[in-house]
Amino acid sequence: MALRAVVFDYGMVLTGPPDPVAHAELLRLTGLPLDRFEPLYWADRHAYDEGKLTGVAFWQKFLSDSGLDLPNAADRTSLVNELNMWDARLWTTQNPAMLAWQLQLKQRGLLTAILSNMGDSVLENMKREFDWLSRFDVLVWSYQLRMAKPDPAIYLHVLKNLGTLPKETLFLDDKLVNVEAAQALGMIALQFSTVERLRADLIAHGYDAELPLPAL
Repeated sequence: MALRAVVFDYGMVLTGPPDPVAHAELLRLTGLPLDRFEPLYWADRHAYDEGKLTGVAFWQKFLSDSGLDLPNAADRTSLVNELNMWDARLWTTQNPAMLAWQLQLKQRGLLTAILSNMGDSVLENMKREFDWLSRFDVLVWSYQLRMAKPDPAIYLHVLKNLGTLPKETLFLDDKLVNVEAAQALGMIALQFSTVERLRADLIAHGYDAELPLPAL
């Protein structure tokens, strides 16, 4: 059966690596070394993506867990807001080659979607920064549904909104666990790392007969 849709993860697929300037600001504001900051940052990220925490609540908890909870309420609020702002900027880089490929797919008549684990503050900043979000037929952001990849329900949600069968739908994600969850539902799924690797994988699986290849 022919492919009818391509579903993209957002971070590290449609975007490049996290913004180094924003990352440096997060480290500066917290005063934490990298090996302390990173585990604390990721500890509650899935809860943030699931909508169990807002961006503000995420950073309030981060400060409390790290022992940086300031006694003055005004100072604490100011720091939380600044951290939340830089965190949103952290994920607003772009991958021009993949964005160009999405346009090629649309021109070929395929449906395109974004299925992303995403928190509220990051998404609001993305909407301000990226007018290309409107080019996608379906946008699925985890926090709005109170579920996140690799929960099978979120894949079924995007399929329902696309109106496609799993075997008609190609899914791309940089995380293997998310790729495997899609494959378990019968979706065609590839782990994304680079445009070069994607081209090679599409050719190896014979999908270049159905899809344009992304330009290098």
